[in-house]
Amino acid sequence: MGYMLSLILLALLAHATSISCQNILEQRLNIIILAGQSNMAGRGGVANHSVRGIPTWDGDVPPQCQPNPWIFKLSADMAWVEAREPIHADIDVKKTNGIGPGMAFANAVLSKDPNFGLVGLVPCAIGGTHLSQWQKGGFLYEQLVKRAQMALRSGGAYKAMLWYQGETDTIYKQDVELYQGRLKRFFNDLRSDLQAPRLPIFQENVVQVQ
Repeated sequence: MGYMLSLILLALLAHATSISCQNILEQRLNIIILAGQSNMAGRGGVANHSVRGIPTWDGDVPPQCQPNPWIFKLSADMAWVEAREPIHADIDVKKTNGIGPGMAFANAVLSKDPNFGLVGLVPCAIGGTHLSQWQKGGFLYEQLVKRAQMALRSGGAYKAMLWYQGETDTIYKQDVELYQGRLKRFFNDLRSDLQAPRLPIFQENVVQVQ
């Protein structure tokens, strides 16, 4: 009897989870795009294994990054799933991912405004990328636009993009000198292609932008 009850409870939990993901299509999503390189993808808690020397995430999720039933993410296969760290695990697949700023930001917004509604995170960051790789026409740019547009089709509106990038562009002087112009062009192109001319963009740059 105990075994049967356990099976029934597991079935009910699985059903409840699938229903909750389906129901986001019935509510207005507040879409937040996450883009940039490793700091956005998430390297918090990632360190080389003491014996094997392989980057490993320690699995520690701080309170501000804990899952929230009001926060979802768009997976690599374009499906809405419950958001859990590491947010970019299925996006930045060639690197070991850990804690990034996405979940903390979403939880902070919901804490500040409990009536904000459902949050739909759209992870797009790839570690080690140059700003030149995010220019219009490039793979990363087109993927970002594709994922953002797919998120919008679920219903809702763009609320912001978090942009955390720049370290890779500090290596060569030419990249530093071109950074400001490239960044402005990137932001302008993105707002235009998403038809969101007033899209708020919160940025953290390693390169000094005048």
